[in-house]
Amino acid sequence: MAAGQPPLAGAGDRGSYSSSSSSSHHQHHHPPPPPPPKILLAKPPLPHASSSGADDDGGGTGGAGARARQAPQQGSLSLVSDSWEVHTDKILPYLTENNDFMVIGVIGPPGVGKSTIMNELYGYDASSPGMLPPFPTQTEEIKLMGKHCTTGIDIRISNERVILLDTQPVYSPSVLIDMMRPDGSSTIPVLNGDPLSADLAHELMGIQLGVFLASVCNILLVVSEGMNDLSMWELMLTVDLLKHNIPDPSLLTSSASQDKENKNDDQSGSEDYISDLCFVHARLREQDFSASRLTLLKKALEKHFNSSCFRIGSSSAPGQVSDSSVSSSAKVEDLASSRQDIFLLPLRGHDNSTKFEYGTHSCMLGMLRDQILSWPARSFSKNLSERDWLRSSAKIWDMVKKSPVIADYCKALQSSGLFRK
Repeated sequence: MAAGQPPLAGAGDRGSYSSSSSSSHHQHHHPPPPPPPKILLAKPPLPHASSSGADDDGGGTGGAGARARQAPQQGSLSLVSDSWEVHTDKILPYLTENNDFMVIGVIGPPGVGKSTIMNELYGYDASSPGMLPPFPTQTEEIKLMGKHCTTGIDIRISNERVILLDTQPVYSPSVLIDMMRPDGSSTIPVLNGDPLSADLAHELMGIQLGVFLASVCNILLVVSEGMNDLSMWELMLTVDLLKHNIPDPSLLTSSASQDKENKNDDQSGSEDYISDLCFVHARLREQDFSASRLTLLKKALEKHFNSSCFRIGSSSAPGQVSDSSVSSSAKVEDLASSRQDIFLLPLRGHDNSTKFEYGTHSCMLGMLRDQILSWPARSFSKNLSERDWLRSSAKIWDMVKKSPVIADYCKALQSSGLFRK
């Protein structure tokens, strides 16, 4: 019995939090929002802090802390919590009625620098003393312990009114361990509350993140490690396949719904919205930085997404190099158009002083920031305020979790024999 206590305690902690979240989500439909959701939103960092202490002291006596793989954090502002529920009450005060804003999300596997990129887009200056990054990043200790920093979806709003969405890693062993019960089932109800095996639920979580981000962001950064890992390309093709009947966020506002009723017309053609993608291949070595390799990668990307709804290579500048035989004196940045679909980031040295032909990691990270923030990204169908966007995003998250298309895909995966039943 003693050996079985830690997993059971962990499952109990997760289950109690999930049930509390679902009850608060149910209460959210009543006009006056009750205080419990705010209390719940403030609770998630506490178990991680206590579990970290148990691990550090070597006195893990059971509970979720004995096997939790999430790194301790100083607190976060979560749009989607670790119980896979959306929360807006805590975020709403940070948003305004301003309708001149941009939404940028990021998705990718663990350890590729997603949070580092989002901190750069936020405008965080690591050289400022006493300043903590808005999105926590992995330290060497966290990497050695096999933990992840982000759970669910964290949100921040920069001074330039850029809404940034940082997500938990996909294809992450530590996320899978956190959500697995002793019998192999998932502790997180990812699809209509139906019981699923942890490995299948983990697969669906990555798809749901991709569908949601592609539905509510203007730009979605897809981060991969190295030049040859195309698993994120495959994931985004799956997202394109399953993003069905998810409307434009601007058409879910009360004013847009009223306009549609008054006009009594069919807007199904304008309801299809999908964000622009920017593929970031990170942790590259010096031999990966060549104009010919970048050109070949661009060709492969355009061919890979040729039949998808994503805009890939459609806005290349006239006269852009399209042949793999390029001059040896050409530079990587010279081959980029004003709307670059692929961006390369070098491997970051321990002292951040490793200099490539095109600059250091921090220099190229700054180039990425400048380009993304000046990118003429796809806009929503209608003007909407930041607060309207948040309310619409909550509705879209609910649609994604209840999507019949994703549910059918889940059944197909279950019958494939690749996942536990």
